[in-house]
Parts: sequence; C-alpha cells; structure tokens
Amino acid sequence: METHRVNIHEAKTNLSKLIQEALEGKEVILAKGNQPLVRLEVLREAKRQRKIGQAKDLVLYMADDFDAPLDDFMEYTPFSP
Repeated sequence: METHRVNIHEAKTNLSKLIQEALEGKEVILAKGNQPLVRLEVLREAKRQRKIGQAKDLVLYMADDFDAPLDDFMEYTPFSP
C-alpha cells in the first residue's frame, strides 16, 4: 500500500484531495513536524460495493470457436485429437 505523509498545514489546505486518496486505497498519514499523529481511514460503509452488470454490452462480438482449444497448446491438453 502506498503511503502519503503530509503535515497538518498541508492537510488543512488539501483535505478533499487527501480524502480522495484514502478512498482510492492510499494510506494517508498526518504529521506534526516529523511526528506522525493521525491516519485517514475509510469507513467500511463508505467503501464502494461491487455492482454486477457494470460491463453489460461491453463485448460486441464473440467468435463461435472462442473456447476451442488452441493448436499451440494441444501437447498440454489430455484430449488432443
């Protein structure tokens, strides 16, 4: 996990940006001087839930032989012709 350490003054100035970084998975540590004091943590309720069906209509065409064995890998398959 990537960590971003900022001092309190910078945190006051860029709070929205720091919150977005935390939501994106970056660890954000607020420090006073060189001493780390606080870590921004995303609440479980605030994390996005995965939604099924987000890629609907993404595949426009699929060949009839899409799942057919590839000739290059025939020596590795137990059902070689």
